[in-house]
Amino acid sequence: MNIGLIAHDAKKKLMQNYCIAYRGILSKNELYATGTTGRLIEEVANLNVHKYLAGHLGGEQQLAAQIEHNEIDLVIFLRDPLSAKSHEPDVDKVVRLCDTYNIPLATNLATAELLIKALDRGDLEWREMYR
Repeated sequence: MNIGLIAHDAKKKLMQNYCIAYRGILSKNELYATGTTGRLIEEVANLNVHKYLAGHLGGEQQLAAQIEHNEIDLVIFLRDPLSAKSHEPDVDKVVRLCDTYNIPLATNLATAELLIKALDRGDLEWREMYR
């Protein structure tokens, strides 16, 4: 499965810890991340990550394009809802596209843990039919 990973600045450490905790599951999949998030994940979790540009430089747009082409199966987007982002339209676009194309999306740690455990159990194999 192709997994998109995005984390706002206030959530990057949380994303690193998530990737460390679920390294065994994540390592069996293709990971795609915005630039800084991807680099930080690689540094601590020893995972291979296809990195886009940094989110504010267009990385979220690159991930959105991959979602539009049905090339992403799951998105973990640890958002900081308390801080306004100058690139908020790109953030909203990723969420909107996940809803449009039936891509499972987690925007907080609780849902991210549920989705990664479902992935490990095989509950997301239905995504294969969409490709």
